[in-house]
Amino acid sequence: MTFSLFNKHPEEVLTGAEKELIVEAIRQAESRTSGEIRVFLESHNKYVDPVDRAAEVFLKLKMDNTVDRNAVLLYVAVKDRQLAIFGDEGIYQRTGKEYWNNLVKKILGHFNQKHFATGISEYIHQIGEGLHLYFPFDRATDHNELPDDIVFGS
Repeated sequence: MTFSLFNKHPEEVLTGAEKELIVEAIRQAESRTSGEIRVFLESHNKYVDPVDRAAEVFLKLKMDNTVDRNAVLLYVAVKDRQLAIFGDEGIYQRTGKEYWNNLVKKILGHFNQKHFATGISEYIHQIGEGLHLYFPFDRATDHNELPDDIVFGS
């Protein structure tokens, strides 16, 4: 019997423990930054370009409403095998395109080895480090602006 990650519904791709691993990675990363990180999984991307879909999801989740415009979305269309990272203007202007491209290559390496949850968690830690550099945590003013849970589309 062969196991195929890409034949499952988005909610079934991750075990309960893997979901908690990802949520905990988000919490840890955000504990060092005022930035916000979200993960969105769905089966199919109705757009040709996953970045376009990620931008739509980003706005739908109101991720553009953070004070410092420093939210980042990891978008995955599971059955289409598509991945996009979408950062708001505040973080994107400071990190540049190459930073994001390198992160995508790293996470795709994990996905290709079927280390899905590990890839997402490692990405979250890495983006958290980048956010920490440009948007460090300030105990006096920082609060969690967006939920840390994984969002599942259809």
